Amino acid sequence: SMENIGEQVVCLMAYHLLFAMFVWSYWKTIFTLPMNPSKEFHLSYAEKELLEREPRGEAHQEVLRRAAKDLPIYTRTMSGAIRYCDRCQLVKPDRCHHCSVCDKCILKMDHHCPWVNNCVGFSNYKFFLLFLAYSLLYCLFIAATDLQYFIKFWTNGLPDTQAKFHIMFLFFAAAMFSVSLSSLFGYHCWLVSKNKSTLEAFRSPVFRHGTDKNGFSLGFSKNMRQVFGDEKKYWLLPIFSSLGDGCSFPTCLVNQDPEQPATPAGLNSTAKNPENHQFPAKPLRESQSHLLTDSQPWTDSSTNPGKGKAGMSNPALTMENET
Repeated sequence: SMENIGEQVVCLMAYHLLFAMFVWSYWKTIFTLPMNPSKEFHLSYAEKELLEREPRGEAHQEVLRRAAKDLPIYTRTMSGAIRYCDRCQLVKPDRCHHCSVCDKCILKMDHHCPWVNNCVGFSNYKFFLLFLAYSLLYCLFIAATDLQYFIKFWTNGLPDTQAKFHIMFLFFAAAMFSVSLSSLFGYHCWLVSKNKSTLEAFRSPVFRHGTDKNGFSLGFSKNMRQVFGDEKKYWLLPIFSSLGDGCSFPTCLVNQDPEQPATPAGLNSTAKNPENHQFPAKPLRESQSHLLTDSQPWTDSSTNPGKGKAGMSNPALTMENET
């Protein structure tokens, strides 16, 4: 019904572009396998046998503490114990949870989504966000281009054929999906800005010093980059560009962990400046530590470059609090 050829071309190009990006991101969300913890978090055969012999209690926890002493983990259970999965027989990395549907531990698990029949976690969370964004734009585009004909339907400006009922149904369907998708997409945008998962929004992560709902938040820009990556050219494409490996995450803990090594003398500037946050000296993957280097470089202690299980240095990190 559009008489202007230019308008027809623009609408067709916009429609097919949005449809292609919607299908691409939906496909990636469905068929990207959720990532599981790496081998360093699995107990050895000897540790498993020792754990089976020990009764539940302090002795049981002592075995887990020895197994986890060099792992880059900060979070604990509500009772302060090491987070351990009995079914997968591994020490859970930070932000990792066991999915009862997939029957496996999922790195940075957000939720199990029935829309995609897959777990949404570290490996496909960016794809899920893009799926929500492009499906919302797709529905909004359909509702916007159909609006004028929907108005004509009620003013008897359309030919009296069955096609006019298709126009009414199309507008109602697109409008209703737009409302539901906008609320869901807005909620996940808020989660990204706060560096939270859906599970963490309902139950805040517990650290050794206690519950901290903003323990993983590094500021808006760094929270965004942790999900979408450093290269902005990939942000709108369903191509994996998230930072890190999903097993360790930089934290913004204010209180120094009493079980961590003391900060070297040369790094005591944070005690004088309360606006600086102290990072516990645990090994961080390079791609995650890199989040801390752009505005305020983190300092690597050269006097004690101890190695963890992953063969990485053990930096003491400081970062200026973002305003």
